[in-house]
Amino acid sequence: MIEHWFVYIAECRDKKLYVGIAKDVSKRINQHNKGLACRFTKFRYPVRLLYEEKCLDYQSARMRELEIKGFNREKKLVIIRSVEM
Repeated sequence: MIEHWFVYIAECRDKKLYVGIAKDVSKRINQHNKGLACRFTKFRYPVRLLYEEKCLDYQSARMRELEIKGFNREKKLVIIRSVEM
């Protein structure tokens, strides 16, 4: 059975963007919103999910996460806008 991973972008209370990976994005967002997920969002929650992208496996999700983390804010917003309806 293939276990897909996801790359996601969340917006923190202070409008900073956080990029991460998870198997279950909604569960991970809930962890962020309880201050349990990571140091970056611990004092910036609540966070709001803006984008998620399905990847084939952990390695491809991690590579995409690192790629997106290298983008400036405007380029991240372009990615987010590309899926907004």
